[in-house]
Amino acid sequence: MSWTRRLLVVLAALAAALLAAPAAQAHEERPVTLPDGTGSVPTYRTGEPDLLVCKSDRADFERRISGFPDALRARNLTLFDRCRKSGYRHLQQAVDAVTGPGKNIAILPGLYEEEPSLPAPKGECARLKAPNSQLGYQILSYEQQAKCPHNQNLVAILGKKDLQIEGTGAARTDVVIDAKYQKLNAVRADGSDGVYFKNFTAQRTTFNSLYILAQDGFVIDDVLTRWNDEYGFLTFASDHGLYKNCESYGNGDSGIYPGSASDINDGYGYEVPRYSIEITGCRSHHNMVGYSGTAGDSVYVHDNEFDHNMGGASMDSAFPGHPGLPQNHARFERNLIHDNNADYYPYVADGTCAKPPVERGYEDGVVCPQISMPPGTGIITAGGNWNLYENNWVYGQKRAAFFLSAVPAFIRGEDALGKQTDTSHHNRYADNHLGTDKQGRSRPNGADVWWDGQGAGNCWQSDAGASTPRSLPSCGSGRGSVTGGTDRLVGEPVKLAQLLVCADYNVQARRLPAGCDWYGARGIERVEVQASLGIAVVLVLVGGVLWWRRLRADRLATAATVLGLIGLVLDVAGSTMGLASGYVPALALLLTGLWWTGIGLVLRRERPGLGWTTVALGGLTLLDALDKGVFMIPWIPLSPAWVRGLLGLVWVVWAVVAAARHGERAEAASDAETAAADAGRSEEAAADPVTGADGASVPKEPVRPASSTPPSAEPNGEPS
Repeated sequence: MSWTRRLLVVLAALAAALLAAPAAQAHEERPVTLPDGTGSVPTYRTGEPDLLVCKSDRADFERRISGFPDALRARNLTLFDRCRKSGYRHLQQAVDAVTGPGKNIAILPGLYEEEPSLPAPKGECARLKAPNSQLGYQILSYEQQAKCPHNQNLVAILGKKDLQIEGTGAARTDVVIDAKYQKLNAVRADGSDGVYFKNFTAQRTTFNSLYILAQDGFVIDDVLTRWNDEYGFLTFASDHGLYKNCESYGNGDSGIYPGSASDINDGYGYEVPRYSIEITGCRSHHNMVGYSGTAGDSVYVHDNEFDHNMGGASMDSAFPGHPGLPQNHARFERNLIHDNNADYYPYVADGTCAKPPVERGYEDGVVCPQISMPPGTGIITAGGNWNLYENNWVYGQKRAAFFLSAVPAFIRGEDALGKQTDTSHHNRYADNHLGTDKQGRSRPNGADVWWDGQGAGNCWQSDAGASTPRSLPSCGSGRGSVTGGTDRLVGEPVKLAQLLVCADYNVQARRLPAGCDWYGARGIERVEVQASLGIAVVLVLVGGVLWWRRLRADRLATAATVLGLIGLVLDVAGSTMGLASGYVPALALLLTGLWWTGIGLVLRRERPGLGWTTVALGGLTLLDALDKGVFMIPWIPLSPAWVRGLLGLVWVVWAVVAAARHGERAEAASDAETAAADAGRSEEAAADPVTGADGASVPKEPVRPASSTPPSAEPNGEPS
C-alpha cells in the first residue's frame, strides 16, 4: 500500500471514529466459537409427548381450555389427567428429567412462574467469580451456568440434544412462562443442538425471553416473546436455525436478534451455497427495532412484518466480541417494513426507564431503548457487506426507508490499517416497493435513502425518491451490475459529525445527546444546522470585509459576492429542511462556488497566490455541487467536501490577513500623501517672496511643523 493510501486509510479511521460512541454493548457473552456446520434444522415430531408439565388446579385448567375446539379440549383433558399422576409442575423439572436425545415435553395451558427457580442465588452460587458486563450482569462460563443454572435463567436447557418443547393450547398465549423481571433470561438453551420450541409465550425479563446460544440446529415455531429490557428472541453463534410464525413486542432492543449467525458465506459474492438462519412468517412490532443483528451473517429474512418500531430492521458491525464481524450476506425479501416511527426516548428523559423494570409499565406500552437509533427508519445497515434488499414493501417511515453507514474495524477490536475501511460495501437495494403499500396506496417515506457516502459497490434502484446524497449509484438488472459506482474511504464530514453527536447516548445515565434530531432536537438545536450557520457567519464576515476593502469597486467581484451571500443563505435553509432539502444543498454549493471563482479571478490581479487559491476553492465547491446534485464522482477516495473544507480553513485565514494588510497599506499611503503635500507647500513658500510695505520683496517665513519648538520668550513676553 502506498504512503498516500495509508494516509487516506488513517484519515478514514479517524473520521469513522465518529461512529464509535455507543454507550453499552449490544450483547455480551462468554467467548464462543461458531458451529462446524455439520448439524441440520430439526423437524417437528408428532405423537404423544414423553414428559408432561401442568399445574394442579383443575378448575383453573378447565376454565383456560373452555373455549378450545372440542377435539383439542378433549385431548388437553386427557393429558391433564395423565400429568396429574406422572407429570411435573414446573418446566425446569421436566427438562432436568430428560436423560437422552429425541424427547418431547408438552406444557399444558397455564401460567408458569417456575417458583423453585426464581429466588436469588445462595451459598456458593452467590459467590461465583466472573467478569461483569457493562450492564452489570456476570458473564458466566458454560461450567458456571451448569453449576448454577438459575443465577440468570428461569429455565435452563444445557446440553440437552434434540429436545422438543411444545405448548398444547389453542394459541401461544395459553402457555405463559413468566420471569417476573427477576431473571436475565426466561428460557435459555445452551449447547443443545436440535432444540425445537413451539406454541408458548415467554415474557418479562431483564434481558431475553428466549435465548439460544452456540447451537447447530434449532427451530422457533409459533412462539411469542414480550416485555423485556433487551431482546425478545436472541440467537447467538448458531447455525441451521429457523424462526417461523413468531411474534415479539415491547422490547428495549429488538424483537428478533440473530446475532453472530454462522459466518458460512464469508468470501462469497451475492450468490451463496446456503444461509445459516432463516426467518419467515414473523411479526415484530412496538420495539426499539423489529429485527437486529450484530454480525447477523448469512441470514435469510423473508415474508415477515416489521412495523411500529423506532426502526424496522438493523444489522451492524458496531459492537466487539461478536464472532463473524464484519456483518455480511443478509438477504431481505418480500417483507412488509412500514410505519416504524415510534419514539421511546421520552421515557428515558422523564426518568421512567430509571425505575426498576417491574415499575416501568412495559405492559402498558413503555419501551426503554438501549442504544442509539434513528427513529422513523426502515432498514439500517451500520457497517455491513454483500447484503441484498430486494422486493420488500418499505413505506410510511418519517425519516428514511434505507440507512447505510460505515463502521471502522477498530471499534470491533481490529487495529490493522487495511481493515479500517472494510465496511460498507456491495449492498444492493433493488426492486423494492418504496412509498406504497401492498394495495398500491401511496404511503411515502420521508426520504428513500440516507447514506454517508462510504464504500464500494453499493447501489440503489433507479426509482428511489428523495435521498441524501441526491445522486446515487444505480443497480443494474443483474446482481453486481452498478452504474455510477464509487469507492470512497470516508463518508461525508457533516454526516460523520452528526453520527458522532447522535451516538453519545446512554440509557443508564439518562444521557440524550443535545444537537441530534434522533432525540428531538429541532431547528437551531441540531448540530448540522449549527455547523451550517456557523460556517455561513464566518464566510459572510470574512467575505464581506474582503469585498469592502479590496473588491467593492469591481463589478464582477460585487456580483459574485451577492451570489455567494444567496448561496450561504440557501445552505443554512437546506440544513433546516433535513432530508426534504432536495436540490437545495447542491444549489447552495453552486452559488458559493461561483462566488469564490469570481472573486478569485479578480484577486489574482493584485495577489496571485490568494487569487488562484480562491479560484481552486471555487472549483472544488462546484465539483462538490456536481457530486451531490448530479452524480457522485467516481475514482476519488474522498468526497470533494473534505478537500474543500480543509482548503476553506486556509482561505479564511489568508483572506483575513489580506484584508487587514490592505487596510494598513491604505492608512500608510494616506499618511505619506499628506506628508508629501506638506513638504511641497514648504518648498513653494520658500520660492515665492512676499512684497513688503515699502515695496521691497520679503521672503516668506518657512512653515514649521506643528511639533517644532517655539522661540524662547523673556518673562515679559517679548522675544529674546
